[in-house]
Amino acid sequence: MQKITESPSLYRHLENKSTMELLDDINTEDQKVALAVQKSIHQIAPLIDVITEKMISGGRLFYIGAGTSGRLGVLDASECPPTFGVPKDWVIGLIAGGDQALRNPVEGAEDNPDQAWMDLAFYNIDDNDVLVGIAASGTTPYVINGLKTANEHGIITGSISCNPNSPLSVVAKYPIEIVVGPEYVTGSTRMKSGTAQKLVLNMISTSVMIKLGRVRDNRMVDMQLSNEKLVDRGVKMVIENTGLNYEDSKALLLEKGSVRNAIDSMGKK
Repeated sequence: MQKITESPSLYRHLENKSTMELLDDINTEDQKVALAVQKSIHQIAPLIDVITEKMISGGRLFYIGAGTSGRLGVLDASECPPTFGVPKDWVIGLIAGGDQALRNPVEGAEDNPDQAWMDLAFYNIDDNDVLVGIAASGTTPYVINGLKTANEHGIITGSISCNPNSPLSVVAKYPIEIVVGPEYVTGSTRMKSGTAQKLVLNMISTSVMIKLGRVRDNRMVDMQLSNEKLVDRGVKMVIENTGLNYEDSKALLLEKGSVRNAIDSMGKK
């Protein structure tokens, strides 16, 4: 297997570069990421459609990963409830080593081939759910074996990796490969590979939530009103849709608990 994620950087003697040179180089490499994602949209779309189908039937979306990949999955999952107003168990992110690994590496966690399924079994994952494994290298045992066991239980599996034809892609029923090329710092996959994974996760969760009806027009009408900034944003959406003044819109929003409920209560769409 070709490990492009571990191939040497295209740049040398980084320690001798000026700050502007470093930033220009990194930005040049970052610009390649979105184009690499674009080439894989045909792989991303079918996974989104099957996730949507399963979630309409009451299923859930699970992410598993280790290190940066695991953190990105947990981040995407954790942002769904406040952004789209969905229950916290609709999208679940798991990282090798547990929540402790979000801040500190847990030695050997990603090398345990059995731990992923134990972590998933805690949530009673079943064949109505979808499991997406995230691993830049596509070789992480925790992720690969989690998907293998899920396949054995009839669970739909997808993957996000940054090497072509990786073991993870072979295991996943819906593999996504974003080949971004060598990292600026050789092997530092938190950089371009991590950015690519974040972009794909944004695409997956946002598209699924839109297809589930959690967005109206282009507005987050179900967002949680957890701070004054979000309340103010919600009030402006209510004003836009109802024509009420600011004070009445705010009172209505706080009474109804969401932009959607506030607008619907006025017979607006």
